[in-house]
Amino acid sequence: MKIIKILFASLLLFIHYISICNATDFSQWVIDFKHRAIKAGISSKTVNAVMDNAEFISKVIEYDRYQPEFYEDTYTYINKRVNKAKIKKGLDIYQNNKNLINEVDKNFAVEKELLLSLMGIETNFGKYLGKMDIISSISTLSFDKRRSEFFTKELLILLKLIDDGVIDHKTLYGSWAGAFGNFQFMPSTIKNYAIDYNSNLVIELKEIEDSFASAANYLKNIGWRKNSPCFYKIELNEKIPKKYLNTSAKKIKNKRKISYFKKYINNINEISVNKNSLVGIVTPDKDIIPDAENLSPAYLIFHNYELILKWNRSLRFALAVCTLKDEFKNVL
Repeated sequence: MKIIKILFASLLLFIHYISICNATDFSQWVIDFKHRAIKAGISSKTVNAVMDNAEFISKVIEYDRYQPEFYEDTYTYINKRVNKAKIKKGLDIYQNNKNLINEVDKNFAVEKELLLSLMGIETNFGKYLGKMDIISSISTLSFDKRRSEFFTKELLILLKLIDDGVIDHKTLYGSWAGAFGNFQFMPSTIKNYAIDYNSNLVIELKEIEDSFASAANYLKNIGWRKNSPCFYKIELNEKIPKKYLNTSAKKIKNKRKISYFKKYINNINEISVNKNSLVGIVTPDKDIIPDAENLSPAYLIFHNYELILKWNRSLRFALAVCTLKDEFKNVL
């Protein structure tokens, strides 16, 4: 017992030491980043006002290393996010904003069921918008080495949006990864796709009007195909070459026409789409879940599914979004 206590105390000292080192290094990083931001054309007034309050948040690093997409099997992941309570809450949102949501559906050619699904899974319909200081969160991830380049670009974009008066930095509280609003927009998404739908001269991504229209605008512009499928759950046979089984969300490889995969799919007759459609196959549990089967679960995925991956690079996230979308379609 004494040895365990010594080891535990040593671990706490080590963690404390690492935190101190990170805090010290982070302070120097902020100084260096401020020079870079000013050189990029952002006013020194904005840079200093915003970055002087940036802090290193060790919890953000913990969240980054232990995301549910990295450890929950597909069945668990989807069933946690697609349930009767969430469907009921989505229906309430729809009934209370029916005219607006139907109008957005029509104007942007993006199904209301998809928009409800994305909002439901991202923030539980605005209930979990996040309480993290976004400046500090993105700064922490920019300072961290794992995805520094990506988050540095996001932070520069965010500072520019603040500098231009598009966003009030005092309102920037959201997810640990720096996402904001009902649909969890990153700064680059805000810059490229967020719109002032109700024309009140402010983009309010925590409000229904601007957030739904901005999400629809984003999906329309990246090529969403209304009323086209996302995926079909399939039963594979052992004949399928392993090279066709995608386990990563970074890029779907070795896509073919459905007709090509016909000989490898036992339930192919249940799939009622054009057999010339270009598709890929994902087996999301393999390489993530210990002792997962090679061929199950497996999904035939389409163009729209890959667009959801642009929203969030997670095979399970896209499956959950499309599953909840179909549930809403059954009740609306």
